[in-house]
Order: sequence, then C-alpha cells, then structure tokens
Amino acid sequence: MTTATTTTDGERTDLIAALAAARAALTSTVRGLADEQLGETPTVSALCLGGLIKHVASMEESWLRFAVEGPSAMRHDLPAGVTWADLAAGTARVVPEWMIEHQDDFRMLPGETLAGILARYEQVAARSEDVIATADLSVTHPLPDVPWHEPGAVRSVRGVLTHVIAETAQHAGHADILREAIDGQRSS
Repeated sequence: MTTATTTTDGERTDLIAALAAARAALTSTVRGLADEQLGETPTVSALCLGGLIKHVASMEESWLRFAVEGPSAMRHDLPAGVTWADLAAGTARVVPEWMIEHQDDFRMLPGETLAGILARYEQVAARSEDVIATADLSVTHPLPDVPWHEPGAVRSVRGVLTHVIAETAQHAGHADILREAIDGQRSS
C-alpha cells in the first residue's frame, strides 16, 4: 500500500532528479571552455553561454523564493511616471533596477569567470533542493501583477518546479547550439 507521504517523497525525488538532469545538460555545454569564450555571441542573438547559465540560476533562485514567500518575492516595481507601455516601447525615461539586473544576467560582465558562475549555480541548486525537500508542493500563490502573467493567475509550488525544469531544459538546448557554434563541440 502506498501512502500519501511516500507518494510525495517519491514526487520530490523525481522533481529534484529532473531539475538536476536539466542543470547538468546546461552546464555540460561549458565544459572545457575558457572564461572569455563564455561571453561569445556566435549566433545572431545576443545570447552567450555564461549569460544563459547566469540567467537560469537567477530565474531558479527567483522562482524558488516565490514558492516560499509568494508574490512579494518577485518585485517588478516601476519608477514614478514610468508605465509598462513606456518600457515596451523603449521610451521609459528611467529603467527599473530589476530590469537592468535581468539584462545583465544574460551577459558576461567584467571579472566574471566560469568557476564563479558555476559556483553560484551550485549554491542556488542546493537551496532549491532544500526548498523542494520541505515545501508543500500543493501550496499556491498569486502570480505578480505584470504584463507577462495572466491577470489573477496562480501557481502552485509544484507548478513552479515544473516551470523551472522546463525553462532550464529549454535553455540547455539554446546552450547546445551556442557551444557548437563556438568550437564545433557538442555537449552530449
């Protein structure tokens, strides 16, 4: 006979394993690269390998904080007098700090290294696994009121985890293309 606790423990184990596999697919793309190669943008997009890993680490950290704290963990405040339409049109007189930080996550900044980026990602992963091991997966929180979320939408902790797994896997695919464009190597 299977109990609810056993099922939840098994589900937690499966979620942790799926996220770890997606992370490994992403981080394997940078094996053997020099720090300066992490910032290369070998395709028509502005994506670089180091930036993808930074973005995924920040995204995972933010979503897992949301899973624990709710919508207050994802602040998207706008400066006085700036609207979402201004930001979308590129006419905002001031860009919010959170938006600058988000843009910086997609690129290698001076002084950043492969070792540093991977160490930060490992810290985020360890924190995420602690949250997954203890959180009630069925708890829901309203999503922040921002243009990219449907008004009134909610997401459960379980939904957060499946979203993080899917986004990590998606970016691992992007990273695979970038790696092959940099030096012809495939990560798998």
